[in-house]
Amino acid sequence: MIVKKISNDSEIWPLTINYSENCSWGAGHNLAKHMRNNDFSGWERVFVALDESVIAGFCTLSKTDCIPDVFYTPYISFVFVGEKYRGDRLSELLIKTAINYAKSIDFKKVYLVSNNKGLYEKYGFTKIEEKKDFQGNLEQIFSMET
Repeated sequence: MIVKKISNDSEIWPLTINYSENCSWGAGHNLAKHMRNNDFSGWERVFVALDESVIAGFCTLSKTDCIPDVFYTPYISFVFVGEKYRGDRLSELLIKTAINYAKSIDFKKVYLVSNNKGLYEKYGFTKIEEKKDFQGNLEQIFSMET
């Protein structure tokens, strides 16, 4: 299993759009839309986990996430692992790859938004606050030093 950092000029960009559009997680459709619109710019990236040539999951590192009016950046978001690949800590590999990239471009911290309790803490994230997202749902904001 490898994780690749991709941008819109990557050979697997269109395949990743298709995978995220058709994955079992509703937010995948939003990622596909952002990728199609080339909403990722500058240092922002999509990370794709590959089992040989098969996409097994993805995440992103981006300037913003679903919480308005906060100053935190960058965010690890859109963390998804396909059903066949769950249970082997692939999400941890994706997250660590995104963190290493953030560190390589001089970010001292990364942030993550989730309503899951106990998941990201086991990867070393600390809950720093709760805020409402764009839809009014209460979400947790986590941080981690790079």
